[in-house]
Amino acid sequence: MALISCDNLSLAYESKTIVSELTFSVNKGDYLCIVGENGSGKSTLMRTLLGLKSPASGTLTFGDGLLKNEIGYLPQQTDVQRDFPASVKEVVISGCLARTGLRPFYGKAEKKLAQDAMEEMGITDLAKRSYRELSGGQQQRVLLARALCATRKLLILDEPVAGLDPKVTQDMYGVIDRLNKESGITIIMVSHDILQAVNYASHILHLSSKPLFFGKTEDYLKSGAGRMFTGIDFHEKGEGGK
Repeated sequence: MALISCDNLSLAYESKTIVSELTFSVNKGDYLCIVGENGSGKSTLMRTLLGLKSPASGTLTFGDGLLKNEIGYLPQQTDVQRDFPASVKEVVISGCLARTGLRPFYGKAEKKLAQDAMEEMGITDLAKRSYRELSGGQQQRVLLARALCATRKLLILDEPVAGLDPKVTQDMYGVIDRLNKESGITIIMVSHDILQAVNYASHILHLSSKPLFFGKTEDYLKSGAGRMFTGIDFHEKGEGGK
């Protein structure tokens, strides 16, 4: 059974429908990249998947034992958030808040989760540093570690490389790819960078007022939408490689 199933969803913003006839599913281990032009509904879909917004119509269901509080989220940061004065360790362990219930403190289990997540992201040496003093790439690794404290099932990433320089961007894509392939974490990522999306994602959802495409990346590259937006002619590329 799929982790997430969307059937004939319509999404609205300020009472105006921006996406309709949206049907797709996400299975365990998938790496889905959601692409589309500005205003195509990518952010609205993210908020809907996170339970922050209700669809205008259609059905959204969670399966395979996935609970809404088992979704880790890495949002786009505002300038105020980038200037947050907490330590790295404090930011990371805050991802465990949903696990503490009514306890007003973090226990050994939460502290170990935070330590393991920092090690996985290669930021243990930054634990005592102030978050606001870090580079953009370091901050994104901290936020990924925080999301990993919330879940090992599904991560939703909203433009995780926005504003990063090319080298750091490639490093971040590599980190996300390892989380998917080596740790088995399902990824849903919003991106404006279609060329990078097709390099890493197993599936593509291309949004417009009606979805232009949903399916495997290899099929996207063969589709009209894929050829138009990537500039890659899959057939010519294939023939050239023979």
